[in-house]
Amino acid sequence: MFARIRQLGLLTAALAITASPAFASEAEGGSGGLLDPKVGLMFWTLLIFALLFTVLAKFAFKPLFAAVEAREKALEDAIAGAKRDRAETEQLLAQQRAQLETARTEAQQIIAESRATAEKMRADLLAQTKQQQTEMLEQARRAIAGEQAAAIDALRREAVDLAIAGASRVIEQNLDSAGNRKIVESFLASLDGAKGAR
Repeated sequence: MFARIRQLGLLTAALAITASPAFASEAEGGSGGLLDPKVGLMFWTLLIFALLFTVLAKFAFKPLFAAVEAREKALEDAIAGAKRDRAETEQLLAQQRAQLETARTEAQQIIAESRATAEKMRADLLAQTKQQQTEMLEQARRAIAGEQAAAIDALRREAVDLAIAGASRVIEQNLDSAGNRKIVESFLASLDGAKGAR
């Protein structure tokens, strides 16, 4: 970069040196108007312009055009990158929306399955509770029937004992208690048979 600036400065100095005789000749010839053509001045002006244009074209225009082209290319690349990023973003957004919709559908399915499972568990628990109630009622009935049979047996024994005690007082003799017990039990059994026949 500094070498180009140095070369540009040297060329400008060379042009200034070559242009100085033209300016000197113009200063010497004082006659003529402002609009009179001066061939020497025109020649040196055109020559300086051509040399300056050549120098600028070689050292200044190429880097300027290259910089402008590089800037345009960078801008085009940035625009293409932005378009590419936008397309990728839109694609990712569409994927995210699809995933969100899938997640919503799955969540609704899970909720529906959970409700169905909870309803099934509730029905199972109700059935199990009813079965336990039925079993408990059946056990209670069996226990009551057992207690009732035990109470009836106890009452029978008590009745037999009372009947024997009453009969022994009535006849005032002490009968054999085993034989007496047999007679009373057969009598009570015959009463049970008579009840069943009714």
